[in-house]
Amino acid sequence: MAPGSSTGGAEDPAAQVSESESEQEPVPQRLLTAATRLFAERGFETTSVQEIVDAAGVTKGAMYHYFGSKDDLLYEIYARVLRVQTARMERAVDSAESVQQRLRAVAIDVVITTVTHLDDTVIFFRSMHLLHPDKQAEVRAQRRHYHERVRQLIEEGQSAGVFRSDRSAELVVDFFFGAVHHLGSWYRRDGPMSGQQVGEQFADLLLDALRPEPSG
Repeated sequence: MAPGSSTGGAEDPAAQVSESESEQEPVPQRLLTAATRLFAERGFETTSVQEIVDAAGVTKGAMYHYFGSKDDLLYEIYARVLRVQTARMERAVDSAESVQQRLRAVAIDVVITTVTHLDDTVIFFRSMHLLHPDKQAEVRAQRRHYHERVRQLIEEGQSAGVFRSDRSAELVVDFFFGAVHHLGSWYRRDGPMSGQQVGEQFADLLLDALRPEPSG
């Protein structure tokens, strides 16, 4: 997934990429772009490494310099999205805003970033079960960390009395992210709502579910 160290010289696999290629999009990005398109068109199982490197315009040696296997490509297609979402979520959670504002920012952002990278997300969830179990475990651990941070934010609001405490924070998180993960089955970029609009409505629904009931 991460670039391997290079010893330089003629034996370096990355040197097999021509100078004209190196002046274009970085090789790892070209491989991920080609893999994403081919996995979408043909499926993960029926796409060969040779087809990916041909589409990317590199050699197998160049690919294996950056990715150890086709599994690594599928993993990275989603992992790069999750890294972006996690970094943005951490910044929102650690901000000085109120807990309601922080939760709203996280809810809107995860919808927008999912919609922005919808093809990557759909491809990954369609083929995740084909990954090596170790790779599946890595992704689940990363997603669990994200979900746990959001759950902690809800519990912070419950402890402060601004969110109702009779809702299970864990159940709310599972319900919300279940809806986010389902976006790929219905959202269309040419549809009536933008990702921002969907994110705002998702956030409103989440906060409405947590708003304390009026007293007396």
